[in-house]
Amino acid sequence: MSSTSQRKNAHLPLMRGLPVQAAASLLAAVLGLAATPGHAQFKVIGPDGKVTYTDRPPPPSEGKATTLGARGTTPAAVITWPEELRQPVARYPVTLYVIASACAPCDSARQLLRQRGVPFTEKQVVTPEDGDALEKLTGGRDAPALTLGAQTLRGLSSELWNSYLDAAGYPRESRLPANYRNPAPSPVTEKREIPTARAPAAPPGASGRAARPRT
Repeated sequence: MSSTSQRKNAHLPLMRGLPVQAAASLLAAVLGLAATPGHAQFKVIGPDGKVTYTDRPPPPSEGKATTLGARGTTPAAVITWPEELRQPVARYPVTLYVIASACAPCDSARQLLRQRGVPFTEKQVVTPEDGDALEKLTGGRDAPALTLGAQTLRGLSSELWNSYLDAAGYPRESRLPANYRNPAPSPVTEKREIPTARAPAAPPGASGRAARPRT
């Protein structure tokens, strides 16, 4: 898998033949259409056991809430985001796809998001299966790749990525809580251990030799 440059983003349907400013305006309109109840990012289990979905962080009194991240992932805990980040994080969660080996563009992509204070989930390509999964998710094997809600960006371009983040409403300067830490990176595909089949236990008193009939 090789790193990519700005020219590899030409495949994006919203960007073909458009300058960054016009593309950002068009993206804002598209993201606005995408922000419907069907794109709810919070699952709430009320005191009565009823499950509801919302795109806004619910108060604790309404029940137990979990955050639905990009591509159906669920962070371990619900974070109370500052006001400037609530809607962007809920409606357009960010996932960064990188390769686990040395990759200068991947490092630059992380740095861009961290400097801007964009909370993101990092997925790493470690195995061939991860590469296959990345291609299914993003339409290619380019790294780094970014998903912003339902939008996919392949190949790092600081100007392009920033224009998309602007349109999604992410602040230009970090508003993250001082104690915030990004989740630890994980493989694109989840590893599941297959239980080892055990041989049936021998009945009590049985030995490894055939029993002789008594005379």
